[in-house]
Amino acid sequence: MLYSWIYRRALLNMPENESFIYVRSGSDYNDLIKMLDSLDWHRNIKAFEWVAEKKNLPAHLQAGRYAVYSGMSNDSLVNLLRSGMQDEVRVTFNTMRTFNYLAEVIGKQIEADSTDLMHVLTDPGIMDSLGIKEEEWMGMFIPNTYRFFWNTDARSFINRMHQEYLRFWGPTRQAKLKQTGMTVNEVITLASIVQEETFKVDEMSRIAGLYINRLNRGMRLQADPTVLFALGDRNIKRVLRKHLRVESPYNTYRIKGLPPGPIRIPSIQAIEASLNYEKNDYLYFCAKEDFSGYHAFASSYAQHLRNARRYHRVLNERNIR
Repeated sequence: MLYSWIYRRALLNMPENESFIYVRSGSDYNDLIKMLDSLDWHRNIKAFEWVAEKKNLPAHLQAGRYAVYSGMSNDSLVNLLRSGMQDEVRVTFNTMRTFNYLAEVIGKQIEADSTDLMHVLTDPGIMDSLGIKEEEWMGMFIPNTYRFFWNTDARSFINRMHQEYLRFWGPTRQAKLKQTGMTVNEVITLASIVQEETFKVDEMSRIAGLYINRLNRGMRLQADPTVLFALGDRNIKRVLRKHLRVESPYNTYRIKGLPPGPIRIPSIQAIEASLNYEKNDYLYFCAKEDFSGYHAFASSYAQHLRNARRYHRVLNERNIR
């Protein structure tokens, strides 16, 4: 009987060929037993407990996310939970506007919840310890897919993002950065504005080049997304003169140069487009009146006014205020 208990199949009729058991940090053996007992696809908890106690699992239980399979024996399951040999998770986040959303997205993929993540994402002490200014902090997070252990805590997530940031801005990009004459923060800030202006990757470098032209000529960027950021209202569909009066270092209708830091977490595509901006003679652009998401570009203000009139005519026809 003892032999059969050790090698008896512990997991049967699982919802998929492979699934996962999650052992939370700080949980103990009793918590594990309650969790297993609640699973429809775990069988014979007494046999499992007997094997677990013989192998002293209560003293060696490791937190983590463990891949298990239908037909797995009690012996194999106990050995797995003792070993700490958990499967990694693929953690993905994309360009986004707020840390609240970042915390929500990451909190669904690792053990650290959104509250813990939000705490470290907004902690000036952590920013200072990593040598990053608060206004530049958003630029440290490079959207991508990363491999983590599921039981990663919030601070470990931040440390990993800092390592990835340093790796991203390695020798190759540093050499390109030197050619542009910009700092990392300036490129990321420009990229964040470009990202707000368009999600069309094929015109990002053109918009970046246009803004570089304005900067080089001492012109204000006059980027509508910076006004919306300054106002704290991204739902405004049409920027009006009253909006342009907002006093803020992020209002590029009032200040010259780039704002102090990024207005969102930009994508890698937007960063690369800003780092490798198109050399053109454009100074103005506005959305195309076909609502395709693309833009009409102009080198002269007269041409820009003609483009803008077409676009505003359509806005008025559709009663977009």
